[in-house]
Amino acid sequence: MAQFGFENDIQGILKLDMPITNAPMARWQRKASTSTSSAILSPGKSVNLSLTTSKTPSKTPGKNKKCTPSKVGGDRFIPIRNGQQMDVASFLLAKENEPLDTNNPTENQKAWSVTLNGYDIEEAKILHLGGKPLNAPEGYQNNLKVLYSQVTPSSVKKTRYISAIPDRILDAPELRNDFYLNLLDWSSRNLLAVALHDNVYLWDATRGDITLLMKMEREEDYITSVSWTKEGNYLAIGTSDCKVQLWDVENQKRLRSMASHTARVGSLSWNDHILSSASRSGHIHHHDVRVANHHIFTLAGHSQEVCGLKWSPDGRYLASGGNDNMVYVWPGVMEGSIGNESQSLHCWSEHQGAVKALAWCPWQPNILASGGGTSDRHIRIWNVNSGSCISSLDTQSQISSLVFAPNYKELVSGHGYAHNNVVIWKYPSLTKVAELAGHEDRVLNLALCPDGSTVATVAGDETVRLWKSFELDPIKKKAERMVKSTSSVIHQTIR
Repeated sequence: MAQFGFENDIQGILKLDMPITNAPMARWQRKASTSTSSAILSPGKSVNLSLTTSKTPSKTPGKNKKCTPSKVGGDRFIPIRNGQQMDVASFLLAKENEPLDTNNPTENQKAWSVTLNGYDIEEAKILHLGGKPLNAPEGYQNNLKVLYSQVTPSSVKKTRYISAIPDRILDAPELRNDFYLNLLDWSSRNLLAVALHDNVYLWDATRGDITLLMKMEREEDYITSVSWTKEGNYLAIGTSDCKVQLWDVENQKRLRSMASHTARVGSLSWNDHILSSASRSGHIHHHDVRVANHHIFTLAGHSQEVCGLKWSPDGRYLASGGNDNMVYVWPGVMEGSIGNESQSLHCWSEHQGAVKALAWCPWQPNILASGGGTSDRHIRIWNVNSGSCISSLDTQSQISSLVFAPNYKELVSGHGYAHNNVVIWKYPSLTKVAELAGHEDRVLNLALCPDGSTVATVAGDETVRLWKSFELDPIKKKAERMVKSTSSVIHQTIR
């Protein structure tokens, strides 16, 4: 019987459909028990249930445009803050409604900022909604600011100041108020010659000294014109007794008196050793001052008094203007040629008034400017090569004198009735640059100083006014001095 009992026990153990009470737990049972126990949340901890449902996502991330949260669990991580962090958050929210004071933050605010962020927020801000901007660190340089704040010298437009008040006023008593006379000239040695009735005075612009050069012998005679040589050491003087006197200024000695005209000599002009003189008879005489028989040429074209006479800078042309409203351009004197008459190159009759104002352009030798009297009032610019009038301008006032100012490429005009002023024009546009008023009577003559910075005006109010309107910039002035120092000047004496 004991044997049968043992066999029954063995068969019971070998049966697979019977539960094994003492056997170890199956793997699937262990897995189920683990997932069940992990679903119980402990306080202070959070578990994402979506991670426990599946180890691998059902779809590849990024391929599905719509991301729908899993139904099993949430998709957000919500941290749990302690009490100190909640206080800091409440303080920052309340601070947003208060005005910012970034200049003097309190120590408590700094402490909260350091505690929450690990650094002070006020020191790390880049953009500010209010308050003063932060100072850049020492040695910092903004390259963009340097690039766009710098202005190249070529784009800087300097405005030139032209004073409306003369730099100096000289008295000129007994000055003859005669429109047809030329009583003022400025030498290359900075001497200003002024004819006052029967006297010629020299004013040294460098030292301010005044010298009486000559006086007419007869009381009824008077000075009609003065003109310096290019070198500035000799002065030609035209008189009312139909003569031309030549004076050595340095020695204050008269060298010769040349008589050839039949009327007063109202205008003079030098071309090297050739002195041209024009008289009330309408004739122009060329004098070679080196020889005894000085009268070598006579130019006959004007029918009335010649009141304007100017040689071109290159000596190729002689311009003349007269009371007959005509402008003539004559050729230069050929060396060794002697004759009585010469044909004019051009004869212009566009002016409607006496033409006394004549000026050659220093930087364009073929350009001539002429100005008409009371009945004309026009400035006309002529091209001698083509013989045409380039431009014309109505100045609304009698024109008594013209001179080019090379420092700024401008044209200066002196006026009589009705404005009695001096006007500076931009060349060649002839736009008005400045107007110099001060004379109480008509302006008779203009003269430019050697460096071109000052223009002298003499008027019927018996005053000579000096206008310092053309001063060069220091840089240009230095460049001109360097050019002059390298060039040699040859002085030719009169024999």
